[in-house]
Amino acid sequence: MLHLFFKASARTDAEAVVAAVKSAHDQELQVVPFAVLGHKADLGVMVLGPDLVALRRVQSAMCSTGLDLVGSFTSLTEVSEYAKGMPAERLEPRLHPKLPPEGKRAICFYPMSKRRDGDDNWYRLPYERRLELMYEHGTSGRRFSGRVLQLVTGSTGLDDYEWGVTLFATSPDDLKDCVYTMRFDEASARYADFGPFYSGFVGDVEEVLVTCGLVQ
Repeated sequence: MLHLFFKASARTDAEAVVAAVKSAHDQELQVVPFAVLGHKADLGVMVLGPDLVALRRVQSAMCSTGLDLVGSFTSLTEVSEYAKGMPAERLEPRLHPKLPPEGKRAICFYPMSKRRDGDDNWYRLPYERRLELMYEHGTSGRRFSGRVLQLVTGSTGLDDYEWGVTLFATSPDDLKDCVYTMRFDEASARYADFGPFYSGFVGDVEEVLVTCGLVQ
């Protein structure tokens, strides 16, 4: 999975952006465009597929449209070591998600790592203790089942943080409630470090370009 964040410029060719996204769809890649709120970016694009070379070609195509790439995150879909005993029907959406989820247009993305700081070193905890903490964390997350779809992808060795977290919801309120609630779990409150948050609204590429002011 590749998350790309762009700022528009006077050089941006909106028609070329549409063509780049549609070309990716033609290659059977999943592409999720979204308008980003705030100053960090104008346009976000999630690209999901089995071939990293194909994802890189999408990045090149998007950059050739006059958009300025201001942020990115590379990761892989995965099954956590703490979830391997789950039924196959619950693991399949983690490995092969179908995006975007219908009816959930609010999106946020953030990277995170587990802390290595003195006594708050996640990687010095026994597996059984880590499993206990992650079970508590998962229990909090399941309170938002149906309201929030969470996709956690692994990035250890691929990017600056160890995981990328993408959340989809109907309303931004749901995103806020979910993240706030789960931050009180010990796995987050004591052992998690978070990177920058990007939030916005998912739409087809033409709608997103209108929202970003690139199409009148």
